[in-house]
Amino acid sequence: MQRRDWLKGTTAAGLALLSSRWTLSANAAAGLSDRFPALADAVLARATSLGASFADLHLMQTDSESLFVREEMVQGVNAGSSLGCSVRVLVDGAWGFAASGEITEARLLALVDSAVAIAKGQGGWRARPIEIETLPAFTGTWELPIAIDPFSVPLEEKVERLLGINRAAMEKGASYCNSHVSVVRERKWLANTFGTRIEQSRVRIHPSFSVTIVDPKKGEFATRSSLRPPRAAGWEHLTGWDAAAESALAVEQAKEKMAAPSVTAGKYDLVIAPSNLWLTIHETVGHPTELDRALGYEANFAGTSFCTPDKLDSLQYGSGIVNLHADRTAVGGLSTVMWDDDGVKTLGKEFPIVKDGVFRNFQMALGQAALIGREGGSNGCAYADSFDAFPIQRMPNISLQPGPDKTIKSDSLIADVEDGIYIEGNGSWSIDQQRYNFQFTGQVFHRIRDGKLDGMFRDVAYQGNSVDFWKACDGLGGEPSYELGGAMNCGKGQPQQVAPVSHGAVPARFRQIKVLNTAAESGKDIAAAISRPEGGCDCSGANPSWA
Repeated sequence: MQRRDWLKGTTAAGLALLSSRWTLSANAAAGLSDRFPALADAVLARATSLGASFADLHLMQTDSESLFVREEMVQGVNAGSSLGCSVRVLVDGAWGFAASGEITEARLLALVDSAVAIAKGQGGWRARPIEIETLPAFTGTWELPIAIDPFSVPLEEKVERLLGINRAAMEKGASYCNSHVSVVRERKWLANTFGTRIEQSRVRIHPSFSVTIVDPKKGEFATRSSLRPPRAAGWEHLTGWDAAAESALAVEQAKEKMAAPSVTAGKYDLVIAPSNLWLTIHETVGHPTELDRALGYEANFAGTSFCTPDKLDSLQYGSGIVNLHADRTAVGGLSTVMWDDDGVKTLGKEFPIVKDGVFRNFQMALGQAALIGREGGSNGCAYADSFDAFPIQRMPNISLQPGPDKTIKSDSLIADVEDGIYIEGNGSWSIDQQRYNFQFTGQVFHRIRDGKLDGMFRDVAYQGNSVDFWKACDGLGGEPSYELGGAMNCGKGQPQQVAPVSHGAVPARFRQIKVLNTAAESGKDIAAAISRPEGGCDCSGANPSWA
């Protein structure tokens, strides 16, 4: 038996055992929709009788699976499933919360007692009472529409799909290639004392690969990772992607990177593709405009925020053409749901964070708007990542809006640059403890000279601060150039919660942005390769780092 066949066979057997979890979890959850109304009535009645001014009941089922393949080998499978419940109460202006993996009426009533006791125990030391707005009551169900359930796809098909990506790269001369796909299925039930009774489910998927080229004579290597974003979608998101063609292209780009000159540090005009810009939006606009972070209630993962409430409606966050909108309704958006985890209906709660360059809104969950005197209450930004997690304010889909001219694309923006860099794909990043000063790398750095792409650079990182960077934006692609990027694993909170979020963007041009040479910053001797070339080719290269 070939080693590859043995690995595939043993992994298949392992996944067959693990996949029984989906069946067990599905069986356990199968009757919940029928049982839920009675369970909710019992829980909420008990909470009210014990003095709760507000209470809600959450049930959540989560299935996840990740498959990893390197060259011609299946490296492994991670799979998991969970099902449980939680009760949240507001008593005398304090929150109480309790959760369990057991969903029975007796257990739920005990959770109510525990949550109420926790809330009452805070009476002697809390700084101020918590107040929440009254929410409309909603009833109904919502399911993310998908074409193919990824959990129903046979393991053999998944493995062959990933192996095909690796084969295409290896045939083009890659030294190594690894590929993977992760899928998550989420199902939630929510009831509260406002009268809401809702159920919703969604699926998300992230396929990716990374190719590596090694030059043993120089002792150097270069990599290029895929540009395919995660998406709220089914297996069709992978089958609709010509991953083999992209992996072959990635090899050619990694090869060129090996021969490309190291960038000279200085100021350049940058044209940034959506595949890179989504992460910049996430870090320089998304996290700074979380209200809990701005108020100092949240400081995990890079601190608080420079974007404080006194700057609302006055801070010039970007140039006049910059509009960054938030929603939980975008088709394919990782944050897209019908209702958030406070029970707020998301349709109609879309809002501008930056409008015509001016800072206009924070992201808010239940009870937060009143803290800064804003009317309208929550804008639908609550999320809990598991059944035993308290819902906190989490990022919606936040996207850079297209410019008015639909004919403008990346090449249009490049045409007006004499000396610059066109950046594709996201790489490593860093940002300070106020979400203000930052540094980003990428995957592919094309040199721009006299309005055209002319070879590529390596060792590129761009640096600035959140406000000056967006003020430097003077060109935007039109609606046809809009793309949705994002991540499945945005971290926040203590204990940590992980949330999926998408960021749409168009190609955008930024004038005179500081560019660093990452090799020089790390102390590497690059004197022999640092000059700007007088000629080049039309290929592109890659940055090896990823975060």
